[in-house]
Amino acid sequence: MKSLHRFGLLMPLAICVIVSGCATRPDAGVLQPVADSTLVGKPSVGERIRVLTATNRQPEGKGFSATPSDNTTYEAYDITVPPDRKGAEIAYASHRPDPQRQYIVRRRAELSEAQFETAVGQSASSDGTVGVFVHGYNYSYQEALFRTAQVAVDANVGAVPVLFSWPSAASVTGYVADRDAVLYSRRRLDALLDDLSSARNVKRIVLFGHSMGAFLAMEAVRELKLQHRQDVLDKLEVILASPDIDVDVFRSQLREIGAMKTPITLLVARTDRALQVSSLIANDRARIGRLDIDDPVIQAAAREEHVRVIDITAIDGTDGLGHDRFASLARFGSKLRSFDGDKKASAGDVGAYVFDAAGALVSSPFRLAGSLSRAGQ
Repeated sequence: MKSLHRFGLLMPLAICVIVSGCATRPDAGVLQPVADSTLVGKPSVGERIRVLTATNRQPEGKGFSATPSDNTTYEAYDITVPPDRKGAEIAYASHRPDPQRQYIVRRRAELSEAQFETAVGQSASSDGTVGVFVHGYNYSYQEALFRTAQVAVDANVGAVPVLFSWPSAASVTGYVADRDAVLYSRRRLDALLDDLSSARNVKRIVLFGHSMGAFLAMEAVRELKLQHRQDVLDKLEVILASPDIDVDVFRSQLREIGAMKTPITLLVARTDRALQVSSLIANDRARIGRLDIDDPVIQAAAREEHVRVIDITAIDGTDGLGHDRFASLARFGSKLRSFDGDKKASAGDVGAYVFDAAGALVSSPFRLAGSLSRAGQ
């Protein structure tokens, strides 16, 4: 009876995930630079952003496959972001590219490792910050690239973002394969973080992992700890959005990593239906990304484990599952960088918080509940 009950719960959720993944997905053709002569309307329309990429996917045709590679490939892209975009939704270039509403690659170049490190150093923000985005399950290389561009522009990060793309199968049925690909990619990501920390002008690395990419981020940080690379760890600020990590596994990772100079931040939503599916697949094992911060036990655990847990349930997603809220949250990025005016988050900023965008249209583009005051206090 229990198995039938689980099946009854799992099927509607699984169908929801599959339907959300059946929308038209871009092929590798969208990675090809578009010439001015082929653009509809004014070629100069849209904000241009550069994205640096590192991937351990196997090159295939114009793009990259889901096959793991023993080597890391580095590239640089110049992308125009359309002015007429709908929130966090991404419209890909068609046979008649329109810069007014579509994300378009204008320049693409392969880089050597040395050229990549130089580019990172030259593009760090004024305070020496570099951001690294690690995508989640069911992402192709091109989808991860354009998501990185969207988040970076909306968050106004002030530096060239770096994408680390691991070999996801980019398939709704590839959950187990993606988990294996994450474990395979740990050393590649920690090597990238090591390289970035030694790049000229880099003083701080914001490591942003989404979903299964959050698990990869934590595993890479754990690897650095085991290698006694405190010099790299001290530069890291880790943000995990909708982390698809078993609660007990996460606690084990935290014990091995120890307290970070800047506390790890979790962006969670108790209504994340994709993580509900993940939990059911894992025999009802709770996922970190669905924590209920109204629970006093969770609030106490956040302080005990020296992490910040921010509930972003109030933010709307675009995937119908509430799993990609981080993409919509990007426009509030400047508010999440600090808990107290212009002061950067410090080691003491731990506990459970609430992000409330309900008053967005009333007096300002956002409202933080109690100025990010502690939940329940």
